Amino acid sequence: MVKHVVVSLSGGMDSSTLLLRCLKEYDTVTALSFNYGQKHVVEIERAQSLVKYLNEANQSINYRVIKLDGLVDLLNSSLIQGGAEVPEGHYAEENMKATVVPNRNKIFASITQAVALSIADKTGEQCDIAMGIHAGDHAIYPDCRQEFRDADDHAFRMGNWGSEKVGYFTPYLEGDKFTILRDGEVLCSELMLNFDEVYSRTNTSYKPILLEVESDTPGKKVMNIGMWNQGYYKWYSDYKSASSVERVEAFIKLGRPDPVEYADETGPVTWKHVVTEVSKVLEDHGSK
Repeated sequence: MVKHVVVSLSGGMDSSTLLLRCLKEYDTVTALSFNYGQKHVVEIERAQSLVKYLNEANQSINYRVIKLDGLVDLLNSSLIQGGAEVPEGHYAEENMKATVVPNRNKIFASITQAVALSIADKTGEQCDIAMGIHAGDHAIYPDCRQEFRDADDHAFRMGNWGSEKVGYFTPYLEGDKFTILRDGEVLCSELMLNFDEVYSRTNTSYKPILLEVESDTPGKKVMNIGMWNQGYYKWYSDYKSASSVERVEAFIKLGRPDPVEYADETGPVTWKHVVTEVSKVLEDHGSK
């Protein structure tokens, strides 16, 4: 029997690794990204770039971007355009709750469930929903916890005929970002993909930095987003927001540099600088 799956692909490290795992485990893969007015909308550009790279590498993905940006001025969160400043520090800090987007995972889940059920109805075969949620999200994001998932699943099954044909795939539920990244390294080898090419096409930063760059700089991979004032611009990741700290920590543990480029208020910075600064945050958090 053909195995189908629908992936919620944010463009971050977790969901991108999950996409690789689904390509390994399933016969057909549908991936959905959501534009809900997030400040870090570059993640959608990265998701699109990753899907293009994977399709060119003989992987087949049915991909859609779902536009929800009409909600931008109705949602209250530091992650939304026009919202408060995104806090910095470790994820365990209380101020990180400002990064919660009200009911975000419920909104995404409802659409993903609808697509998965539609695939199951059309094919007459089981279709799973894949989510990259992990233990590191549980404390700050209630909609990543098992209790929420159980309640949401109950509502889905109460409200839809044929819902028994939809299942779930959450391979990282009890893991963390390092668990996910380590699996990604294995999957890149198994799928014959270039690790750096995959993860350079992801964004974990909640405070990405847009900088002007020379359009003809030798050796630079420039992602143009248009010409403003006759200049070329590209996105860099920050290393101070909690999501970035967690990502950098995972790469440190893995023992290889992050292929994503980083910057701060001074401009682009080296991976060595990023490791030094994030290590200070981790040491400070560990001493509390």
